[in-house]
Formats: sequence, structure tokens, C-alpha cells
Amino acid sequence: MKTHLLVLAALFNSLFGLAHAGEGEKVSYAAPAVSGVNQDGKDVNFADVYAKGPTVVFFYPKADTPGCTKQACSLRDAFADLSKDGVQVLGVSFDKPEAQKKFQNKFTLPYDLIADPEGKIVAAFKVEKMLKGVLSLAKRSCFLIKDGKVVWQDYAASTDQQAADIKRVLGELK
Repeated sequence: MKTHLLVLAALFNSLFGLAHAGEGEKVSYAAPAVSGVNQDGKDVNFADVYAKGPTVVFFYPKADTPGCTKQACSLRDAFADLSKDGVQVLGVSFDKPEAQKKFQNKFTLPYDLIADPEGKIVAAFKVEKMLKGVLSLAKRSCFLIKDGKVVWQDYAASTDQQAADIKRVLGELK
């Protein structure tokens, strides 16, 4: 009975947007083995990145928009600390490589931004899509991968607190 209530509560929260940003949930499943093109037009195999250490994969609706900039800059500002713990960071959106490059340069983002115009990576991570006019946008989401498994996911990811959320989860996993 208790399990049914938890499932119903989770369903209600996801349907009506009551999940709190940054809260996320601990999980354990194989991380999607996908690849994409970064801001420089180079192929990035996610499994190769996962092999280097814990990996943050965050999804944002559109490069160089207010919320997306806060999310990306939160991770930029904490990048040195995250790197000390061996954490890799990948940002993903439907934007094309050229838009990702402009976004990266404008805000001095020290990690790869992956272009996913066809939505293959978005689909592999089961990130919800939103429509804004004729544009498909990825709903802001964040995942932490460790040892090839997704260990935390947040389908209501924070903007300016994204790095703090990651640090909190990393601390809880130790």
C-alpha cells in the first residue's frame, strides 16, 4: 500500500510540476551509450567521458537564454572544485554546434556543449521535450553518472543552484 502511495505521489508531482528543482532522485541504471557533436564539430562518445570519472550531463532548453545561462554558469563557477573530484561535465541542447560555440565563448564555459538537433541524446536520457512555436526544446534536466551508471537524475533541474545540487549528491554518495 505504501509503495502505491509513493508511486501515485510521484506521478502527481510529475504531471502537475510539483517536483522541487534540484531535489532529484537517486537511481541506478546503465548510462545511455550515446555520442554527439560538440561546439567544435568534434564527435564526443559519452562512454569515453564516463570512463574518465563521475560525469554530469545536463540538458537545457536553448543556449544563451536567461535560465540556461544561469544553469551553465553555475557549473562553470564550480568547475574547478568539481574537477578536483574528477567530475566531467557535458551540456546538451537541441542547438546546433555554431550556437553552442557562441554560448561557450560568451560565458567562458570550460566544458563541452553537445549539439543534439535531432534529439537522439534527449531521447536516450528520456528527457521531456517542450515546444515553443516551431522549436523543440529539451526540458531542463540533470544526471550524474558514476561507474557507467546513472546514480542521480533530476527532471526539474535547478538553474543557479545546479552545481550545489551536484556537490550535495556527490557528498551523499561518498
